[in-house]
Amino acid sequence: MAVPLSLLDLAFVGKGQTPRDGLAGSVALAQEAERCGYERVWYAEHHNMKAIASSATSVVIAHVAAHTERIRLGSGGIMLPNHSPLTIAEQFGTLETLHPGRIDLGLGRAPGTDQVTMRALRRDHTSADSFPRDVQELQGYLGDESRVPGVEAVPGQGTKVPIYILGSSLFGATLAAALGLPYGFASHFAPAALEEAVAVYRRDFRPSDQLAEPHVIAGINVFCADSEAEAAAQRQVVARSRLSLFFGRGRTFTDDEADAILASPQGRQLQEMMRYTAVGTPAQVKEQLEAFTEHARADELMVVHQAPTLDARLHSVRLLAEVWGLAGVGAGAGA
Repeated sequence: MAVPLSLLDLAFVGKGQTPRDGLAGSVALAQEAERCGYERVWYAEHHNMKAIASSATSVVIAHVAAHTERIRLGSGGIMLPNHSPLTIAEQFGTLETLHPGRIDLGLGRAPGTDQVTMRALRRDHTSADSFPRDVQELQGYLGDESRVPGVEAVPGQGTKVPIYILGSSLFGATLAAALGLPYGFASHFAPAALEEAVAVYRRDFRPSDQLAEPHVIAGINVFCADSEAEAAAQRQVVARSRLSLFFGRGRTFTDDEADAILASPQGRQLQEMMRYTAVGTPAQVKEQLEAFTEHARADELMVVHQAPTLDARLHSVRLLAEVWGLAGVGAGAGA
């Protein structure tokens, strides 16, 4: 039986677009994902990145939730050391109060940005050290009993918003296992420790009130198109644009320059970040995702449709839903 498919949306701001365009695209993607039967859509907290408009993650979730009806929405993730646990409990408690049964809270401990921006966020360089304690404090605010005497999250208390631990190393896997929480691995951009982290999580998992058995969500990039050539061309466009983002420092490369750099050791390092990427026709992508599911020992896939235009991403969302046999696809799916 095929595992559920979910969608990670970075609220892409394309060349010549504004953040408003990117956020409008996020609404369109979530609506299409809902029609097609995807499990959930998550948004990631990134800062000081012109191509990503999801920095105020809880606000984005609220906006998309108001324009959808059923699909689960959440963070993939909130970088908890950037915030106080009480603030996040209040934000996600409010979201759950407004949209009951539809909100997820994925948590990470990275800054989601560069060192200079991290200081602008007023984040201390030791903030990540308290991540396990902060997660437990947050659980208390969203549960029935706060861990801080005299302090309650309003809204928040008793909402029991499901918490997910996200990461790309053994640290997150160990913490998720110890707390009995679902674990999401960021294999769509940090693939190196996937197998080891999942093995540690499954081996050490302890059941909790939220979760009786381990649940692994693994990220993978997807370029699904009508032809293999079209999908490959989309992937190449995205690889070139990533090169400018990571190494260009504002410089624009010609296609020949970009391809030459991508073929160099530095460029191959960038390519390695996208090791787990499914590219091709629907049938080819389905086969690759099935193999990845087994490889990652995943209970759910978090796919990142990376096509360079919104129309192409929407088409990729539909094609994959159809070939995967999601429940929303068929008569009435486009209603």
